[in-house]
Amino acid sequence: MKKNPLTQHWDVLVLGLFTLGCMVLFVANEKGWLLPRRTVEASEFRPSGPDVPGATPEQTPNAAASETPAPAALGDDEDYNPRDLDRHVPPAHQPGVVAMGPNAPLGGLQVFPGDNAWNQPVADAPVDPLSDLIIKTIGAEKGLFPDFGAGYWNGAEIGIPYYVVGGDQPRVPIGYTAYGDQSDPGPFPIPPRAPIEGAPNTDGDRHCIVLDKDNMKLYELFRAFSIADGRMWRADSGAVFDLKSNDFRPLGWTSADAAGLPIFPGLVRYEEVVELGEIKHALRFTVQKTRRAFVHPARHYASRDTNALLPPMGMRVRLKSDFDISGFPPEAQVILRCLKTYGMLLADNGSDWYVSGAPDPRWNDTALKTLKQVKGSDLEVVLMEDVVVD
Repeated sequence: MKKNPLTQHWDVLVLGLFTLGCMVLFVANEKGWLLPRRTVEASEFRPSGPDVPGATPEQTPNAAASETPAPAALGDDEDYNPRDLDRHVPPAHQPGVVAMGPNAPLGGLQVFPGDNAWNQPVADAPVDPLSDLIIKTIGAEKGLFPDFGAGYWNGAEIGIPYYVVGGDQPRVPIGYTAYGDQSDPGPFPIPPRAPIEGAPNTDGDRHCIVLDKDNMKLYELFRAFSIADGRMWRADSGAVFDLKSNDFRPLGWTSADAAGLPIFPGLVRYEEVVELGEIKHALRFTVQKTRRAFVHPARHYASRDTNALLPPMGMRVRLKSDFDISGFPPEAQVILRCLKTYGMLLADNGSDWYVSGAPDPRWNDTALKTLKQVKGSDLEVVLMEDVVVD
């Protein structure tokens, strides 16, 4: 039987229709035929110091962390389901060797320069005068929650996955559907079946993170969907970071995260905790309610609430120096020592005191759960200077 040419070339037809649709949306957006664009100017903010880096999205219409799922587009591919095949186990750490693939070890590679905010120790930094009040607002009696592990939640791996590629990874176009005016244009070197946070579920943040180890570039998408077998991707927003540089996003711009920060450098990774026994960077965390403000190193806020006792995006908290970690399992102790030395940065709206990490089938979930014993009252806010408010 002779095949219908439309059926025979369905992928090409879908790709063409999607591309045409993106062009129409782009033109309509530029002409102002759609909802008005929110152009963030530096004059909108009133920083108390020069060139203050920091700004995050939250519950605003401009927030990249919006919890409202976008409708599935024609031609969206089915996501890789980790339950479909034997689960991938990353290779063991080898000093100086950056492996490739999902959640691969970096061989001790430093992400961003040593003087980057993510990599700077804050154990001796002053405590913010509003620390106790802000901690109480978030929840002094609430415990830390390790939002990563070896298990599954709602059919998806627990945590934010990432994928390491080489410089020869083919680049594919990106079609932005929400915050294109604050996103970096494609193409991005994303593998066709790159893991997506929360997949195969279609709701949630659906972060997709790719690290190009040869060019030291980080590519991150928010609400990512593969199109036509990965020959194109659509996302609400996306950002590219040069891991050799301390360059920030433009003032007031979001990223794949609400605070306009990169996600990957704040993840707890198995390689660091278990194989290296040390984390040398700050971690990423979320809270339910944030302030309409941000502080270095954030670049963007995501809230309408101006309450000064709510935490601004980019706020750093650390574990109090006198907190006794001796009774915790070794894995938990590594994380707690990191929180004393580097702290963790507020990067998104979510559940209170949720600490982000990458999934790995080798995690000891029982050991990780002991982190819940650490309460908000055991933390303190590092001094915040030059808070940017709207």
